[in-house]
Amino acid sequence: MAALTPISRKPLSMVIPAVAAAGAFFGIFVGAGNGSVFLGIIGGAAILAALAWVYITVLKNERMARWITIALFGVLGLVSGGAMGAVLGLLAGWFFGFFIYWLYEGRYRRKLLPYMTSGQVLWHYGFRVVCGAIFVFLITPILVVLPLSFNAEDFFTFTPEMLRLDPEGYSLKHYRDFFNNNEWQRSFKNSLIIAPIATIISVSLGTLAAIGLSQSHVPGRRAIMAVLISPMIVPLIISATGMFFFYSDIGRFLEGTLGMNKNFVGYLKVILAHAVLGIPFVIITVTATLVGFDRSLTRAAANMGAGPVKTFFSIQMPLILPGVISGGLFAFITSFDEVVVILFVGSASQKTLPWQMFTGLREQISPTILAVATILVVISIALLTTVELLRRRSERLRGLSPS
Repeated sequence: MAALTPISRKPLSMVIPAVAAAGAFFGIFVGAGNGSVFLGIIGGAAILAALAWVYITVLKNERMARWITIALFGVLGLVSGGAMGAVLGLLAGWFFGFFIYWLYEGRYRRKLLPYMTSGQVLWHYGFRVVCGAIFVFLITPILVVLPLSFNAEDFFTFTPEMLRLDPEGYSLKHYRDFFNNNEWQRSFKNSLIIAPIATIISVSLGTLAAIGLSQSHVPGRRAIMAVLISPMIVPLIISATGMFFFYSDIGRFLEGTLGMNKNFVGYLKVILAHAVLGIPFVIITVTATLVGFDRSLTRAAANMGAGPVKTFFSIQMPLILPGVISGGLFAFITSFDEVVVILFVGSASQKTLPWQMFTGLREQISPTILAVATILVVISIALLTTVELLRRRSERLRGLSPS
């Protein structure tokens, strides 16, 4: 077993600025929550720099320093943010108590190659810090919505009871309103009707298009691919405007000439429009799956007398199925969450869940929107988890990763 890199203590001139920078970053969030980002940055940097200097030069006891940091940040969090602030403060105190000595003792080099230069080490951790910061800024708005959906009051902000973690400040009434309100339930049912049918159409057409475009003898493959994935590239408002005029003509023909029911035609237009938006996702995922497909399998099946349809369903489809399902899930999410196109193409009878949320924000500020948003987030997480599991399965089937 290779020996660990020996620990070498780092000078204060390196440790204190790094700790102060981490404190300033943490202070951005604290300052934003208390009305002054600038004071949060200055205060966070100053407090952490002072603690690092005291711990290293005066206290010289890591265990005690950690407990002091946890207690100090816990008290500061309690004073500024109540019980919720205390919890966050305790977590921050634990992290910074560890972080100061992690830097000072040089432990950050333990799992790195011993010959890495200082610049390479800085890039190694700097890259991870930047990725972590991006992740925090992306995920924080979602994390804020989740607890707000349990607000006992009709507010879009945290109440004092919620910040104190008082059970009286939390309630399921917004979820009850969603499941008992006829408007919300009608829009939810519309979404459950439109999205699956649009997904089936997207998967069927997108899979066939991807298989056809994967053939080397198809002329103009790049141009055809560009046209097929254009709904993903073109601004949605432009696509929605074009669909409005196109499907209006189709609707007049189906209703006036063929005498079809107006409500049925409305659903048909919305489903076709959402299918168009979902097809590019299916084409891209299935095309990526076909990159590692062994063409000799289809030729062997043909030599054994299997027809194209038999070859597709028995040989090709089982191997590309993870990509097909992944594309279908993306198409479903696109249709389920879409609001711009349906505003142009649909009518009140086809009002979907995102449309109802949009209406709720414009006409009546209902906190039920937060409960619906939480439900949609949970559904999206479940679908994306399924996509990731299917991606790994596809890689194993194609021999790109160990089983």
